[in-house]
Amino acid sequence: MISNQILQTTIDGLKGITRIDLSVFDTEGKTLATTFSEAEEDEAAILAFVDSPADSQVIQGFQFFKVFDEHQLEYILLAKGGSDDVYMVGKMAAFQIQNLLVAYKERFDKDNFIKNLLLDNLLLVDIYNRAKKLHIETSVKRVVYIIETKNEKDTNALETVRSLFAAKTRDFITAVDEKNIIVVREVKAGETYDDLEKTANVIVDMLNTEAMTKVHVAFGTVVNEIKEVSRSYKEAKMALDVGKIFYSDKNVNAYNKLGIGRLIYQLPVPLCRMFIKEIFDGKSPDEFDDETLTTINKFFENSLNVSETSRQLYIHRNTLVYRLDKLLKSTGLDLRVFEDAITFKIALMVVKYMKYMENSDF
Repeated sequence: MISNQILQTTIDGLKGITRIDLSVFDTEGKTLATTFSEAEEDEAAILAFVDSPADSQVIQGFQFFKVFDEHQLEYILLAKGGSDDVYMVGKMAAFQIQNLLVAYKERFDKDNFIKNLLLDNLLLVDIYNRAKKLHIETSVKRVVYIIETKNEKDTNALETVRSLFAAKTRDFITAVDEKNIIVVREVKAGETYDDLEKTANVIVDMLNTEAMTKVHVAFGTVVNEIKEVSRSYKEAKMALDVGKIFYSDKNVNAYNKLGIGRLIYQLPVPLCRMFIKEIFDGKSPDEFDDETLTTINKFFENSLNVSETSRQLYIHRNTLVYRLDKLLKSTGLDLRVFEDAITFKIALMVVKYMKYMENSDF
C-alpha cells in the first residue's frame, strides 16, 4: 500500500503541472489525499461508483476513475471538471498511481526476498528463480553491512541510511530485527576492503551528525554470487559481536580484521575455563590492580618494547622491569618473552569472552 504522503505529493505535483484538482479515496470513501476541500462531500457518490461496473464516469462535474492493483480495486480517483482535458489528466493520474502500486509492490517483494536470503530461508533453486523475476543480478560482487543502532526501531537512522544509498538502485536496505539495519551493497570493480571500511565510517559519521545517534557498523567479506550473501551476513554478525567483546573502542569492525578474537569467539566456554585454570591455577588474569593492568596493556601496545613503554607511562625503566618481574613471580609468565606474552594476551581475551557470554542472554 502506498503511503498517503506519497499519494499527496503525487497529486500535488500533477496539479502544479495541469492546474486541475485531484483527490484519492479508498474503496470505503475515506479521503487519502486531496488538493481541494470539498472532496469529502462526495462520499455517497464514491461508494455508488465503487459498486458500479464502470471504470470511469462523470458525476456532478467530477471525473471518477478506478485504480486497480492486479484486478483488485485499490483506489478511487476524482478529477474536478467534466471536460475532455480533465478526463485526460485524470486518466494520466490514475495510470501514475497504478504504476506506483506496481513499484511499491516490487520493492516490498524485493525486501522480503533479501530478508529470506539473509536468513537462509530459501532453497537454492528458489533464490535464482525469484532473483530472475525481481530483476536482481545474481553474479555480482556484494558485501553485507550491519548497522546496530542504540534505540530499537530507529526510523531516523533507517531513513538516513536509505538517503545515503538512494542513488544506488542495486543496493538493498532492510531490517531483520528491531535494532539492526542491514545494507546489502554491490561492490564496484577495483574496490578494496579499505574502501569498504571507509564506507562504514561514512555511515557512522552521517548517523552521528544527521540522525544524532551512535551506531556500530560491521561488515563481512565480499561474495561473488547471490547465494553467498547469507554468508557475508553471518560474518558481519560475528564481526559485530566480536567487536563488542574485544574491540569495544571501535565503531567499525570488519570480519577480515578480527584476528585471534574470531577464533576465541568460537570456543566453547568450558574449554576456556579449563585453559584459564591450567595457565593461572584458577586465578583470573584480569584481577590485577589497575596499575598492573595499565602496565600490561601499554606493554602490549608498544610491542613489548620496555623503553617506549616506560617513556609513555612516565616511569623509570627499572620501575617497569620491577613490575614485570613481580608479574612473573605471581603468574609464571615473563611478558618480555614472546611466547609468554602471547599466552597472557590470549588469556586476557579469553576472560573477556567468558564474561561477555556469562552476561549475555544466550
